[in-house]
Amino acid sequence: MIQSKKDSRQRVRYTIRKKVSGTSERPRLAIFRSNKEIYAQVIDDVNGNTLASASSKEAKGTKTEQASVVGKLIADNAKKAGVETVVFDRGGFLYHGRVKALADSAREAGLKF
Repeated sequence: MIQSKKDSRQRVRYTIRKKVSGTSERPRLAIFRSNKEIYAQVIDDVNGNTLASASSKEAKGTKTEQASVVGKLIADNAKKAGVETVVFDRGGFLYHGRVKALADSAREAGLKF
């Protein structure tokens, strides 16, 4: 059976989620990258709460520049929610390009992971 790109990403995503879980002390920074936008959420998996979120809906520039803006936004929103350290969940996407740009800018803005 031939798997689609989406199916293989889902398999990788489930494997990552088996290992990565967010607590209230160290929540999970989850990334979703669509063709047009990129989204980030800081999630406490124990209580099932989203503590902070950001998206590229309002950002201008290339997709990579938008991703770095979202990284800064999610770091600022997480700090407002009282979060300093997170566990990074790349959501089955390769740590390259937009995902890497978002992670690097979130680190530069003071989020530790």
